[in-house]
Amino acid sequence: MSVQGAPCWYELATPEVAASQAFYGPVLGWGFQDAGMEGFSYILAMMDKAMVAGLMQPDAPMPCFWLVYFAVDDCDATVARITALGGAVHRAPADIPGTGRFAIVTDPQGAAFGLLQPLPGQQGSAFDQKKSGHGNWHELNTTAPEAALAFYGDLMGWTPSTAMPMGEMGTYQLFAREGADIGGMMRLMAPPGVPPHWLPYFGAPGIDTAKAAVLAGGGQVLHGPVEVPGGAYIIIAQDPQGAVFGVVGPQG
Repeated sequence: MSVQGAPCWYELATPEVAASQAFYGPVLGWGFQDAGMEGFSYILAMMDKAMVAGLMQPDAPMPCFWLVYFAVDDCDATVARITALGGAVHRAPADIPGTGRFAIVTDPQGAAFGLLQPLPGQQGSAFDQKKSGHGNWHELNTTAPEAALAFYGDLMGWTPSTAMPMGEMGTYQLFAREGADIGGMMRLMAPPGVPPHWLPYFGAPGIDTAKAAVLAGGGQVLHGPVEVPGGAYIIIAQDPQGAVFGVVGPQG
């Protein structure tokens, strides 16, 4: 069974792992444990015994950010296809013992994302739109939405779904995997200097509670709460270290 294009992991690069744990624990209901990787500190975010995200301190100074990983059937072949389509490779394919083979790449517009070719039974359940604390939605902010849709359609097999006009902001184009909507693409409307990027949304039992936890933890709410089609509400937030993420859930 093909896993190509399935969202499978979320990774936070942060200069202060302990501070990030203290922030995201109350906001998303996560617990944490060390992954036990030899010679390398990697913290797992846990939700009801499920591994839902990873936290790590980069070797070199860099902005704090979230990286979304998508599962692929063949990591090396997918990387080769990315370069053929005009993307770039930031970290060449390498093995993660007991997990699979991964790479870090960018699309032709410069948005970074991860690839994971999971070992049998290792895809996990980090993405689950029915559970709080899990990945729920994936939003690509890009300088060329139509070109990006074609790129990811070729690479991941995603298909265009509903197109939602947003006036001067252009169109919010939903995309689906195997008939289920998993995200949207839109034209980058960020301030100058902000590159194209993927924005992960995590589920929460109540959006007002999540907003309060973000503010209490020293983060900022950049947008929302606003209602989205289907009756859910979202916020876009920034943690105290600067990483931007989204939260989706019912009102309350």
